[in-house]
Amino acid sequence: MAGLRNESEQEPLLGDTPGSREWDILETEEHYKSRWRSIRILYLTMFLSSVGFSVVMMSIWPYLQKIDPTADTSFLGWVIASYSLGQMVASPIFGLWSNYRPRKEPLIVSILISVAANCLYAYLHIPASHNKYYMLVARGLLGIGAGNVAVVRSYTAGATSLQERTSSMANISMCQALGFILGPVFQTCFTFLGEKGVTWDVIKLQINMYTTPVLLSAFLGILNIILILAILREHRVDDSGRQCKSINFEEASTDEAQVPQGNIDQVAVVAINVLFFVTLFIFALFETIITPLTMDMYAWTQEQAVLYNGIILAALGVEAVVIFLGVKLLSKKFAQ
Repeated sequence: MAGLRNESEQEPLLGDTPGSREWDILETEEHYKSRWRSIRILYLTMFLSSVGFSVVMMSIWPYLQKIDPTADTSFLGWVIASYSLGQMVASPIFGLWSNYRPRKEPLIVSILISVAANCLYAYLHIPASHNKYYMLVARGLLGIGAGNVAVVRSYTAGATSLQERTSSMANISMCQALGFILGPVFQTCFTFLGEKGVTWDVIKLQINMYTTPVLLSAFLGILNIILILAILREHRVDDSGRQCKSINFEEASTDEAQVPQGNIDQVAVVAINVLFFVTLFIFALFETIITPLTMDMYAWTQEQAVLYNGIILAALGVEAVVIFLGVKLLSKKFAQ
């Protein structure tokens, strides 16, 4: 069986390998390929979710001032917080949903919410008043859409063997970091359009440096939905790589083993969640104050603030990717 696989299939994205000869008798060639195609689609989903979060980070403050001069930095904090609040509420709901239904459902619904949020963000100039509150709603809806991160991580954890899991989770984190890198880069690339840009009068759409990134994000979201519908399949394996039945497994066969679940280390789970919270807390603080702070300290214009801060965040993202690659390599070394 191993001889039938070419090198790219023996070594899935970013170096996941099936391992020993025992692997070959645990799943069929067709199941193996389908499983890794599905996981790779979720790598893409994580990347696009991250891009949707970061693509307007540097321009939220100048755009907020443009559409509603009554907005102040305190309200900017609420706009930033609305994303996290939406994600906090949606994550357990989508997670519970994915426990009992095919994961395609919460994934597609969440991405559709993100697409709608991006379209709303692009039309924030239309209302005659209270535009800042519409931005608050748009970012909150985008956070709700980002609740699919929980589904992506749980699917990957359940669809990989113990040997593959650390590497696969590192890949997901790397895709997330790449999204953080390329989001500000996309924003920076569109600064040449300027604040005014051009207006598509037929649909009253302004295409400028503030709206183009979210329109791109909406387009990529639609593409992601198409790929999920076409490629994603339900898969679940045990720690050895054997196929398992699950409540939401669409194509479970009678010869698949039902593997009992072990006890969860509650202390470890709480510790990991606390560490993750601290990391995102620091990142959210940074993204909230960096644009208005640099505009005040260095007298940067709105376009300069978007451009230079985008470059800074891209450099930080490159550093994060290097760290994730190091974790991936070290995990392989010490796991042997």
